[in-house]
Amino acid sequence: MHDESQWIDQAKEGDHKAFKLLYERHVTPLYRFMRQFTSDPDETEEWTQRAFIKAFENLHGFDGRARFSSWLFKLALNEMRMDRRRASIVPFVPSNNDDHGSEPGPDLLEWRETMRLWLEDLDETKRTVFLLYEVEGYSHAEIASMLEIGESTSRTILSRAKQYLKTKWQNEEAGR
Repeated sequence: MHDESQWIDQAKEGDHKAFKLLYERHVTPLYRFMRQFTSDPDETEEWTQRAFIKAFENLHGFDGRARFSSWLFKLALNEMRMDRRRASIVPFVPSNNDDHGSEPGPDLLEWRETMRLWLEDLDETKRTVFLLYEVEGYSHAEIASMLEIGESTSRTILSRAKQYLKTKWQNEEAGR
């Protein structure tokens, strides 16, 4: 089995099969991540596909200092931001879809909806850092690179997002 760095090197040399392997490895996680920023699956698909097109066109510029997935997420986030700037809108209604095949119970559905609403209240940067760190598992160094911010800024943003969510949770519990 080829490892990812070999696929990247081969794709840089014009090997379309190697790029297809990279695409197949990363398309689902990228789509799932971008789905958290819109309720429109077509919009999510568009951002995902444009990120891969940009990756293919600019693969020679990928230097390997970051993970390929970090670089790809950054490209997709840039596509989303450009679209939103053009449209001058910033909607956010994440999906409850999770490709696991089974329907979650009513308590989990209620919790997901509550969390979705709380995440919707976060500004885009806090939501992005929270999702990249807590859901996708990226380090602060990787997030800083993706979002072109400092690592300490990433930590601060995450802390503020968590504090907001903790406060919402405490208010929810107090209301029960």
